Amino acid sequence: MKKVAIVQSSYIPWKGYFDLINSVDEFILYDDAQFTRRDWRNRNLIKTPRGLEWITIPVSVKGRYLQKICETRISEADWGERHWATLVHNYSKAPFFEPYRPIFEPLYGRQESLLSAVNFGFINAICGILGVATRISWSMDYRPLKEGKTERLVDLCRRVAGTHYLSGPAARDYLDPALFDASGIGLSFFDYAGYPEYPQRFGTFEHGVTILDLLFNAGPHAPRYMKTFA
Repeated sequence: MKKVAIVQSSYIPWKGYFDLINSVDEFILYDDAQFTRRDWRNRNLIKTPRGLEWITIPVSVKGRYLQKICETRISEADWGERHWATLVHNYSKAPFFEPYRPIFEPLYGRQESLLSAVNFGFINAICGILGVATRISWSMDYRPLKEGKTERLVDLCRRVAGTHYLSGPAARDYLDPALFDASGIGLSFFDYAGYPEYPQRFGTFEHGVTILDLLFNAGPHAPRYMKTFA
């Protein structure tokens, strides 16, 4: 069996994203998909003394309503400096911030023009910290793809010799299981429920924040608070 997951790249994603990566043999970044505003592609949540706050990579969107994620360009060169300063301000007193500074600070100093490249840099670095060995590829590597939401996913699975597709739970609303079945590809949905709480700063516990919050607060113990690293 070869398990495959196919998901758009996101900026410093939450812990569930990395559990999904760790559950499959190949994780395909689906950046051929349309860029969606006010989504996880270029922003994420952090905890602060004032509550949850978004940190957002500024991108060019004016007049580009149909652009793909892989075509989306960063519009302000100093975004990394500002985001790093925000993380320092809110997490420098977290117990494991300093051990990870040498990994993340250089990423915020890189000059990348494409959002996909930035997202991949962080995803790859975090997989390294967690010891995730899953192959990560791009949907663009397998062009051209068939038309249709489910048809494209089935096509990608077949291109990489996948025999089982592991999906996020939200996709239940639009996937057509019959198309997977007709292609001899198994289908299942990851369950994001039941995560344990970890030591977290600033008030009420929040699960839906960037995984940087978990790393800075739990350090090498982070996998204990995830679902697929037992």
